Amino acid sequence: MIFVNYGKNFVQATYELLEASDIKDYLKPEMSVSIKPNLVVARPPNEGATTHPEVVEGIIKFLQDFGVKDIQIIESSSVGQSTMNAFRLAGYFPLEKKYGVPLIDLKDTPTRLLRFSALDTEVQICERALDTDFFINVPVLKAHSQTLFTCCMKNLKGCIPEAEMKRFHTIGLHRPIAALNALLPVHYNVVDGICGDLSFEEGGTPLETNRLLCGRDALELDTYCCGLIGCTPKEVGYLLFGKEYGMGTPYDEETTKIVELNAENKPTVPQTTARLADKYRQGYSSIEEDQACSVCYAALIHALNRSGKGTNREFCVGQGFKGKKEGKGGSMSVGIGACTSGFPAHVKGCPPKAVDILEFLK
Repeated sequence: MIFVNYGKNFVQATYELLEASDIKDYLKPEMSVSIKPNLVVARPPNEGATTHPEVVEGIIKFLQDFGVKDIQIIESSSVGQSTMNAFRLAGYFPLEKKYGVPLIDLKDTPTRLLRFSALDTEVQICERALDTDFFINVPVLKAHSQTLFTCCMKNLKGCIPEAEMKRFHTIGLHRPIAALNALLPVHYNVVDGICGDLSFEEGGTPLETNRLLCGRDALELDTYCCGLIGCTPKEVGYLLFGKEYGMGTPYDEETTKIVELNAENKPTVPQTTARLADKYRQGYSSIEEDQACSVCYAALIHALNRSGKGTNREFCVGQGFKGKKEGKGGSMSVGIGACTSGFPAHVKGCPPKAVDILEFLK
């Protein structure tokens, strides 16, 4: 089961999301809780690389209202990066002061060697991540230069020492990432889909959607979320390993239950997102936007970013096309999303997934 919420008040939206979710079925007040954001580099969250502190604040408020007292935020930034500097630039120090929740840099903490025999792989994992009663994973939904996609499963790479991070790259990322997920228990996932980067894990081209997701099953979330940015699970090796070795239940369009909150509040396209159309159109003739929700528009931009083919088609997206049969391009208009269901050629969904738009273009 996957829960989704929309909104620009990220603290409130996160709290509402958890309140509506099934996390209370697994959480107990006496548990120790570790929150693991994605602070891969020292950059502010609005650049598309790092977890918004407001999301973590919403989690902390929910936990404390639930009665949890033992909470810590843990992270290890990428090789050569200062975790504490990343905490500072991403705005995490005020959380430590306001809520009394310590920020733990995992870089120099003790580790434990564990083995996942199914993949014949050993992994050094930071003990702080292992020795917690309830682990909450808070990744950023974004693209990745090497694995195409990063979200829940790959975010656990911040729970291993720098030497192990380097080794992961020498032996190929996908197999050790899968092994890490098999060895490190994650009890819940809260996905920051607010403005993940289009193509690079360290940010620079953020795409605003103001979307938050959560669920217990990391594989289910990842196989769903990769479609939102134009990937299929078969393109991401660690997702294939996750399915093969039973690390969860992959998303299935027919059977996975999606609980969507505040769908009527899906934000319209911000100017920063609209300008990305010019950069990522890559040969497409035009995009006609009329009262488009940002998540629907973002799906189109993700699809165009992943496809290098040109076309003389016009893409129409937005609530302004409800009841219409075409855009300014006439018969060459392609509708994006449920609001364009009257178009002879349109991609279904509210919002559609970028991967479905790519399939349509093929």
